Amino acid sequence: MKKVQILAWAMLVALTSSCNFTEEITLQEDGSGKLSINFDGSELMEMAGEEMKKSNEKPMDSIISFKDMLEEKKDSIAQLSPEEQAKLKKLEPFKMRMVMNPDEKLMKFDLFSEFKNVNEVNDAFNAFQGANVLGSQQQGAPPASMESSASEVNYSFGNNTFSRKATILDQELFQQQIDSLQGAEMFLSGSTYTLKYHFPKKVKSTTAEEATFSADGKTLIYEVKFLDLMKDPSLLDLEVELED
Repeated sequence: MKKVQILAWAMLVALTSSCNFTEEITLQEDGSGKLSINFDGSELMEMAGEEMKKSNEKPMDSIISFKDMLEEKKDSIAQLSPEEQAKLKKLEPFKMRMVMNPDEKLMKFDLFSEFKNVNEVNDAFNAFQGANVLGSQQQGAPPASMESSASEVNYSFGNNTFSRKATILDQELFQQQIDSLQGAEMFLSGSTYTLKYHFPKKVKSTTAEEATFSADGKTLIYEVKFLDLMKDPSLLDLEVELED
């Protein structure tokens, strides 16, 4: 199975089945850092692993560069509307690491990017969803259109203060997406979405009252139910003030 086909299958599984996501950000004092959206599908491999063994799938540990993939598909992407091209371009800063091992029942995916300013990677989760658009295409075929996002997430960091804020862009589309979750609630009920933020200084205060912290006070961890987050994107809105 080619990497792009595996990517397409993985994104479909990750976004339609029971899943656990971790959004991890490491910030430096100058505002640079790294963002990662990590999906652990090892539980799903318990179900799919035997079938993959039958097809003689070999263990894989591979990295896909979306910048390179966009370059490879530039001719077909040029056939899309300017709006669709702009949506796909949002994937450019990211890379995807895929680790799959049927024998060890291991399946992990990590969408990551380094940044000079955290707002360069705004709305990373929608980029994770958009990865399926490129991955689902056979070599040479034009990419499908990315679905419009009903909401977006923006990050900011300055003056010792970090913020994460979600905004609903299209209320009607957002309601449609909520309605579409009804058939998947049973599968998603055990899924989680966890923030894991590493700061260059100790956290002085945060609006996330239920967050926990590392022993040195520099790492914030905040977990919610994935289904609740899909119904209310503002659930993970927070502001963090660091010590001077």
